Amino acid sequence: MPLATYNNVPVPSFMYGTAWKKEATTQLVQLAVEAGFTAIDTANQLIHYQEALVGEALLALAQNGVTRDRLFLQTKFTPTNGQDHRTPYDASANLTTQVAQSFDSSLAHLHTDYLDSYVLHGPYQRQGLGDADWEVWAAIEGLYRSGKTKMIGISNVTAEQLTQLCARAAVKPMMVQNRCYAALGWDKEVREICRAHGIIYQGFSLLTANREVFADSGMRAIAQRLGTGLAQVVFRFAIQIGMLPLTGTTNPQHMKEDLQAEQLTLTPEDMHAIETIGM
Repeated sequence: MPLATYNNVPVPSFMYGTAWKKEATTQLVQLAVEAGFTAIDTANQLIHYQEALVGEALLALAQNGVTRDRLFLQTKFTPTNGQDHRTPYDASANLTTQVAQSFDSSLAHLHTDYLDSYVLHGPYQRQGLGDADWEVWAAIEGLYRSGKTKMIGISNVTAEQLTQLCARAAVKPMMVQNRCYAALGWDKEVREICRAHGIIYQGFSLLTANREVFADSGMRAIAQRLGTGLAQVVFRFAIQIGMLPLTGTTNPQHMKEDLQAEQLTLTPEDMHAIETIGM
């Protein structure tokens, strides 16, 4: 079910992430869509993703009647500092060319002529934004203006960097995707900037980055009261707070269970308890 319609694009309320799936990627993407996921996240980065195998799954799904227009596809441009020697572009070319080559390669991998969301995998530096970031962002803005991608965004970004990008970019990011730590108020500072600018915040590693949350007696009590699992409580919290959560589960049963989080309702007291749990 859509989280919202943004730029006339229905954005689902839950996303399936394909990092670290290796040769199982094709089968897992098919299973995820069969379980009910309609949004798929990948990246053109062979260290952690097999984007072409996501495309293989999409071809198989299309043969079973799941057409492109029923899916929300998101992939990323990964700078050379996030790649090994297998770059999906000429690493000696200028950055604008690298973005264009990576984007065209992604379209070929995914057997599509457009993307729903295209994301810069991370800034080139840890603090602030440099010339490289601005050149790459301008290239991504160009893809957006051409209509080849319906939304654009940035991942692995600090509050300071996001503030700069929103202030100076000709086209502001529409998506932010960050690792989400309970100990930092579930990335509270970045989420607040997103809220102020109408950006959709995508949270990943919601489970793996927050193992201590699962030992919390308050969390266990909430799960018990709702008759559900701890993972579903975390995902419901994310959805209810206005986040678009990612799950990367490889277990078909967990895929179905994770999607059931959409049916839960947490009380304001539950929400407050979870939001401040790691702080």
